[in-house]
Amino acid sequence: MIRGLILPLLSGAIFGAGLTVGGMTDPARVRGFLDLFGAWDPTLAFVMGGAVLVMALAWVFQRRMQRPAFAESFALPDRSDITPRLVGGSALFGIGWGIAGLCPGPGFAALAIAPVPAAIFLAAMLAGMMIARLWEGKAGA
Repeated sequence: MIRGLILPLLSGAIFGAGLTVGGMTDPARVRGFLDLFGAWDPTLAFVMGGAVLVMALAWVFQRRMQRPAFAESFALPDRSDITPRLVGGSALFGIGWGIAGLCPGPGFAALAIAPVPAAIFLAAMLAGMMIARLWEGKAGA
């Protein structure tokens, strides 16, 4: 059990450290990046560009692998369609990111730097997720 958690914990720690070092846990820097027509701060473009480059390389390696090194099979998305739900969720995500200056990954990483504001953000995010689940459940009933 513990052995199966080591790789995810290590991966998460590296991801969180990268977000912190890259400034993604600083809401002021994120807002500065989103302020295209004011005091725009382009530094996060380099963080995201680096992430895109690493992911592009990962996709190249993944195509050449028969199976992942630490799992039975790859967990890849099975859908590629664009739905109103996807567009609406993306818009809400962007609005929340612009208001708070954080998104889920940096929000968790920010717990180590600014625990109270990060905890408030995460509590609000989790509440929103629960409300969305409840809304979907009632809409489907």
